[in-house]
Amino acid sequence: MRDVTIIGGGVIGCLTARALSQYMLNICLIEKNNDTSSETSKANSGIVHAGFDAPIGSQKARFNVRGSAMMEQTCKELDVHFKQNGSLVLAFDDEQCKTLQEMFERGKENGVEGISIILGDEVRTLEPNVSQNVIAALRAETGGIVCPYNLTHNAAQNAAENGVTFLRNTQATSIKWNGDFYTVQTNNDTIETKYIINAAGLYADEVAAMAGDNSISIYPRRGEYMLMDKKVGTLTKHTIFQVPTKMGKGILVTPTVDGNLLIGPTALDAIDKANADTTDEGLEQVFSGACKSVTSLSKRDIITSFTGLRAVSQNDDFIIGFSEAIPNFINVAGIQSPGLSAAPAIAQHVAELLCTQIKSVEFNSSFIPNIEKKIHIAELSDEDLHKLIQKNPKYGNIICRCETVSEGEIVDAIQCECGADDIDGIKRRTRAGMGRCQGGFCMPRVLEIVSKEKGIPFASVTKNDAGSYILTTQTKGGTDI
Repeated sequence: MRDVTIIGGGVIGCLTARALSQYMLNICLIEKNNDTSSETSKANSGIVHAGFDAPIGSQKARFNVRGSAMMEQTCKELDVHFKQNGSLVLAFDDEQCKTLQEMFERGKENGVEGISIILGDEVRTLEPNVSQNVIAALRAETGGIVCPYNLTHNAAQNAAENGVTFLRNTQATSIKWNGDFYTVQTNNDTIETKYIINAAGLYADEVAAMAGDNSISIYPRRGEYMLMDKKVGTLTKHTIFQVPTKMGKGILVTPTVDGNLLIGPTALDAIDKANADTTDEGLEQVFSGACKSVTSLSKRDIITSFTGLRAVSQNDDFIIGFSEAIPNFINVAGIQSPGLSAAPAIAQHVAELLCTQIKSVEFNSSFIPNIEKKIHIAELSDEDLHKLIQKNPKYGNIICRCETVSEGEIVDAIQCECGADDIDGIKRRTRAGMGRCQGGFCMPRVLEIVSKEKGIPFASVTKNDAGSYILTTQTKGGTDI
């Protein structure tokens, strides 16, 4: 019997699992994909918003400001790169300047610190590559950037180290309340649990309905992005926004914590929750929109593109709390932007909410908030790297040249708690395959390491989920191809 079952292994589910692992509870998290951070949490802007955009009094405003304030310490504990680089919202005409003033007042009401309105010349002093057509900007000094999937994976690792069981490739197929506990039937097994936390992202409405709560409706909002080479990663220091619309925060230009430049997203409401294809029209909108803010961008510097899907609720706000329709069931749904920024605060709130309900729960005295700092050889001095290689030669075997990732780091990513099982899992944990060549050189070598470490044939290694095999047949001599 589980005390708590969390459904969904995105940033919300994994941070909530970690928050709950501070208590003496029997917790499991089920994720239908082969890895955590496989959907919305792997494909977003990585922006830690200051909180000036969220409507006053909304759940978004409440948790955005709190979560943003918690992010630096959370990332420190979880060995995640975080940078408080600040943000600028650009205005190109007098009407947009009025909107900036409204956002400034809203930010003050929401409790955002370090915000001001500056004129065009000061904007260009801060950011010389910003368009000459900018006449003013809202500046938010507390805005930041983080790696969303690194945060998710490391939260999962820390939760697992503190006793949470992670069941991947496990999808709920039915949920029934028998008066004392829930019976969750999955594609693999049956789970009996006293409480359920529904953090299923785009599918949170379907999970709630499965349990008997039909109050939630979720639809996807598509956002297309382009990632640019590190050689242009310093074109901006701040995250550059345009004045937002009702559909979102518009096309942004931002450095990433790993040194690239990211532009996007579009915002298009959709029906298909699984369609993450990019489109010619969408990518052209991304590039032309970004060039409005930073005119010196070149398509030659684009190394990849992708689409993220945001989970939008019927009231366009977060849905967080116990279900009014069924017992012992907490919905954490509609967590679109600024969901990443709000995630640490949402996780803490859900843990407190649940433990208040349980009442007699005890604190886990052996809880460890920090994970061991991971080895990144690209960040080491020559002396430290030499010492490391003497202890373990695998750290001297470079697998990904673009990102300087060694065999030792890839093995670490596989062997850690809740570690990688596939090529994309390695990519998100180590950055092997995220460079200019996008895995053209290193993928075969990563595949070989996964095969060896997992003890499976080459042809059984997948890119991500079941069936996404890299190799599909063998030569006559038995070699996988």
